[in-house]
Amino acid sequence: MKVLVVGSGGREHALAWKLSKSPRVTEVLCAPGNPGTARIGRNFPIPVTDLDGIVAIAVREGVGLVVVGPEAPLCLGLADKLRAAGIAVFGPSADAARIEGSKAFSKQVMAQASVPTATYKTFTKLEDAESWVTGAVVYPMVVKASGLAAGKGVVICRDEAEAIATLRAFLADRTLGDAGATVVVEDFLSGEEISVFCVTDGATLFALPASQDHKRVGEGDTGPNTGGMGAYSPTPFATDAVMARIEREVLVPTVHAMSTMDCPFSGLLFAGMMLTRGGPRTLEFNCRFGDPETQVVLPRLKGDLLELLLAVANGSLENVSPSALEIDPRAAVTVVLASGGYPGAFAKGFPITGVEKAEALPDVLVFHAGTAFDGAGRLVTAGGRVLAVTALGADFAEARRRAYEAVGHIAFEGMYFRKDIGARASAARGGSSA
Repeated sequence: MKVLVVGSGGREHALAWKLSKSPRVTEVLCAPGNPGTARIGRNFPIPVTDLDGIVAIAVREGVGLVVVGPEAPLCLGLADKLRAAGIAVFGPSADAARIEGSKAFSKQVMAQASVPTATYKTFTKLEDAESWVTGAVVYPMVVKASGLAAGKGVVICRDEAEAIATLRAFLADRTLGDAGATVVVEDFLSGEEISVFCVTDGATLFALPASQDHKRVGEGDTGPNTGGMGAYSPTPFATDAVMARIEREVLVPTVHAMSTMDCPFSGLLFAGMMLTRGGPRTLEFNCRFGDPETQVVLPRLKGDLLELLLAVANGSLENVSPSALEIDPRAAVTVVLASGGYPGAFAKGFPITGVEKAEALPDVLVFHAGTAFDGAGRLVTAGGRVLAVTALGADFAEARRRAYEAVGHIAFEGMYFRKDIGARASAARGGSSA
């Protein structure tokens, strides 16, 4: 079977790599892909938002399954177009993808499902929002643009002045365009934040191992938010009891509620959870695999990813074999290598060296995120997050050691990475087995 992976980042490279391991996959295609996926299969240089073009590729190539990585094409209706063309797809309909595309809608689903989350209010008028944040609001508080904003739509406001400035930027100045036309203002939650992936066909669901992302650019979780500077799995904070509670109080009710709301969810439901003193609280839902969490979760999945995703696409997840869900007990750590200046302005086109040496180390994987080939055929930087270096180890200490040893072989001008990815997990476990 041919499989088409839509997207161009580290997440899509990880998906393509894992799918290529299936004995049933004859070829992996990527649209548009990157230099990493080009080593696995064929790339098609087409934007992820060219829905008709992607459908045409899938039809022409006789693709048996399309796996959609990014949220934008899902929210635009790519899965709907593929299904209409008779092509199996792993990813929700545009209606269901609103759980990520509209934070206001996501909150409606949480209310319908009685999912524990932060207290919130939704606004479309600046004067109403300003009146609220100058009233009985406890700071810090959070202002979220309801629409897709490429990771720039969530601001933790430390005081009233910052809240008003953010609201004016979103609602009046439209700095985020239509994405900020509706805002959600909610209480700030504190605790340990974890990422939970759930595969579901709308009737059956399975939660994959939890992971923890490192969102801030600086050591010790300082500086501005990014798309993710690294991740690790499993997380010692997601105990069996915590995961059972998340499944019972969040995942099952949400999937059920979306079915009753006539927008059944099929695909990957990603729950961003805050483990507060009062229990797990839902920060947000995404409608696709996370990045860079995918780069640590998939290497721990010992089963056949094609079998799992195809069962979701065909509505037969309840019949999937237990082997498809088998998990490697080892720890996984991924360190993101970023361009200097990220998440702000950064230069591109710097040659990258040492990737092959890093990949030659035992239990090390290097996933391409923002790379390209220049006119001379050299691998060069082409994005803010350039590479994700993943390593497996018997415990967190070993996984971290291997990951950072691999990082030491790679170089490009301005390369930046955090040196504390997974450090808290290693300390919490005392370096013991994961």
